[in-house]
Amino acid sequence: MSWTDLHTRMDILHTVVDRAARNAADPRLFDGIPELNRLFGGPAGVLLALRYRWDNHLRVKMEHALAQGKSAVEVYLELAAEQPGVRAILDTYDTDRLMGQPRASAYAH
Repeated sequence: MSWTDLHTRMDILHTVVDRAARNAADPRLFDGIPELNRLFGGPAGVLLALRYRWDNHLRVKMEHALAQGKSAVEVYLELAAEQPGVRAILDTYDTDRLMGQPRASAYAH
C-alpha cells in the first residue's frame, strides 16, 4: 500500500465517522466516497477497520485505566465520549457478525 493509499484510507474513515456523528443510521453513510470500494472492498471493510480501531483504543485505555483504579465501564464511557462517531457506527451496525462473533453485550448501556 502506498502512502497515498494510506492517507486516502484515513480520509475515508474520517469522512464516515464525521457523517456518523450526525446520523449513523443514514442509509447514504457510505455513498459517494471515492476509492472506498478499492481500498476497503466496500462498507463492510470500513466497518471492520473502525471496529479494529475501537478495539485497539479500548484495550490500551483499559490497561492504563485499570492501573489507576478506574472501572471497565468508566473506561468504555470515556472512550465513547471521545469517539462518538465511531461508537455510533458500532452501535448501529453489527460488526460482531462481520467478525464472525456473537454480538457482545458486556458494555451495553
